[in-house]
Amino acid sequence: MSHVPLHILLEDNHLLAVLKPAMLPTMGVAADRPSLLSEAKAYLKRKYNKPGNVYLGIVSRLDAPVSGVVLMARTSKAAARLSRQFREHDVEKRYWAVVDDPVNPPAGRCVDWLIKDERHRRMHVAREGKPGAQRAELAYRTLQSVRGGTLLEVRLLTGRKHQIRVQLAQRGWPIRGDRKYGSTRPFPHGIALHGRYLRLEHPVRHTPLEITAPLPQSWSSSLPTID
Repeated sequence: MSHVPLHILLEDNHLLAVLKPAMLPTMGVAADRPSLLSEAKAYLKRKYNKPGNVYLGIVSRLDAPVSGVVLMARTSKAAARLSRQFREHDVEKRYWAVVDDPVNPPAGRCVDWLIKDERHRRMHVAREGKPGAQRAELAYRTLQSVRGGTLLEVRLLTGRKHQIRVQLAQRGWPIRGDRKYGSTRPFPHGIALHGRYLRLEHPVRHTPLEITAPLPQSWSSSLPTID
């Protein structure tokens, strides 16, 4: 199996932060298919000439068509401490998204109840209190107008499956390229959703940690006004 070149954003004895390209699954695929986790393990194995299996725990993940920063732990102790921060909402997560239309109001909050549709592998907005529905909240603000649409910064306040995709689409702002949730505009690679920034506490040093992921080439080639 050929290796996917990895863009390392941060690496120390406890952490590995990687820029995930769109269309590379984070994990959970067949052994003969590449994933970000398998590629990162292979990278560490080659770099440090490690025999046997390499421990690497995923503590944040992104949908396959989404690009951006993914954080992994290199020890079980770091994995437990980082997972606790994510679970207790002590991590600030910001995403950039290009939606197909003008956004009004230009900033605000979205609160919905989301439920899984296992058959179609997607999420739906449900009424509050429906069995299985989970509360989803995000805050957004407009960064700029782009060719035929709007660039938003989204701050996740809960972490639900497909949350940004379904909540923006529910308001008539589907993410460009996201046909699953109603976009009719193409995007060169994956969808126009990017995990831009994480802020958290280092699990061992207990110092503030900020990680910013640069935009993939597909963004700058199709949306030249975005840096």
